[in-house]
Amino acid sequence: MNIRRFLRMVMILILAMLLVACGGDNGAQTQGNYDGEETEKDKIVFGMTSWTSTEVPTHIVKKILEEVGYEVEFVTSEQPIIFSGLVNEEIDFFMDAWLPHTEKELWEEYGDKLEKVSVSYENAPLGWVVPTYVEEDSIPDIKENSEKFNGKIYAIDSGAGITVISDQMKIDYELNDYEIVHSSETAMMSQVEKMIPNEEPLIFVGWRPHSMFARYDLKFLEDPLESFKEDSIYVISYKGIQEKHPKAYNILSNWSIEIEDLEEMMLKYEQDGTPIESLAEEWIDSHEEQVQKMIDAADN
Repeated sequence: MNIRRFLRMVMILILAMLLVACGGDNGAQTQGNYDGEETEKDKIVFGMTSWTSTEVPTHIVKKILEEVGYEVEFVTSEQPIIFSGLVNEEIDFFMDAWLPHTEKELWEEYGDKLEKVSVSYENAPLGWVVPTYVEEDSIPDIKENSEKFNGKIYAIDSGAGITVISDQMKIDYELNDYEIVHSSETAMMSQVEKMIPNEEPLIFVGWRPHSMFARYDLKFLEDPLESFKEDSIYVISYKGIQEKHPKAYNILSNWSIEIEDLEEMMLKYEQDGTPIESLAEEWIDSHEEQVQKMIDAADN
């Protein structure tokens, strides 16, 4: 009898230990799943060209979105690929869409599936520029002087709207002795930096905001055919972004920046080597009211 009682007590203890162990496992699993869900961040992907006019605003907004808990990634590419990525929802936002003129062709192709989220800045001029020491003032003036300019008009990447328009201008103005040199912003500006100190004649594409206008004395060539028109610069995304990422959408809906602020930051980056991340932090610190408005909008 004593032996039976002893065996029964042993079995009860074993069952109790099993129940405690099972209960502990279940509790650990539940806690583990909860922690994973709690720490997972919503991710926002920005399309970004290699232009400083795109990089600086994108880094500013990145820091603001991270402040409210987002994880932010960049995809650096040319505009046609970025527009396509937006339509496919592989990219969530692009900060530098020049509309309605410069990127008209891209908007006509993709615009029915995209939306304008906010205006970064308005009335941005663009066109062909020359140093002020160049005598010619208009595009017709350069037509018979191709040898003076080595028959070259320096542009940026072939997918950029300003380059697409330049290619068409070569036809419209019958500039048969000229070549539109497709490169990148960095390569084009390297050519400018090499030629201007020696006061060599050159023609290249220019736009504001850009540090080139703070660094050099430049003028836009008059464009009688009005090939270039001033644009507004938009933040764009795909239709449905408001439902997919409402907080990010609300933040970006309240975004704007002054052209002069942007040019000043771009100049600091290029001349002083100030990192873009540091420039973004400085802008945020000096625009606390605007940034707070954007953050407050996240939950509205």
